[in-house]
Amino acid sequence: MDSYFAHETAVIDKGCIIGKGTKIWHFSHIMPECTIGNNCNIGQNVVVSPKVVLGSNVKVQNNVSIYTGVVCEDDVFLGPSMVFTNVINPRSAINRKNEYVATRVKKGASIGANATIVCGHDIGEYAFIGAGAVVVKEVLPYALVVGNPSKQIGWISEYGHRLVFDEQNLAACPESGDKYLLKNNQVTKIK
Repeated sequence: MDSYFAHETAVIDKGCIIGKGTKIWHFSHIMPECTIGNNCNIGQNVVVSPKVVLGSNVKVQNNVSIYTGVVCEDDVFLGPSMVFTNVINPRSAINRKNEYVATRVKKGASIGANATIVCGHDIGEYAFIGAGAVVVKEVLPYALVVGNPSKQIGWISEYGHRLVFDEQNLAACPESGDKYLLKNNQVTKIK
């Protein structure tokens, strides 16, 4: 007996590893040799291309396309209709399957609805990509980015709140109380 749930309309190809407690919903297609961690939620009409890796507790909302070369670490959120690319210069008449460019979305990052992540640009831990953003460069850990092309407009906590730094470059999350330090354009959580 499978330790995950797949709706009867979902298609799961051979060679996939799917973790305990994961749910795969209506009309989604998990292509060959994917690895999906524990307790993930794959929404309706999602395509997960061959050899994609999703960590545990990844939430994939409806109509998302995750192409070969993408790795999402634990606790990543992928908003409705967001999309990854995996080729820099696609052409219908030219096969570029040997030119896929990898993209890594690191632990705890969130990507908003209808955002596009151009391949080869990693998303840092706990970064937050606003709805509709088009990411064309690397995103730093805890960065808040919006727009097309995307640009960083601030910093965000692990709980998803905008961080306001004082004159000592310290900030606190209003929900968790966790403290953060901004130094050399890098944010770190203070243990």
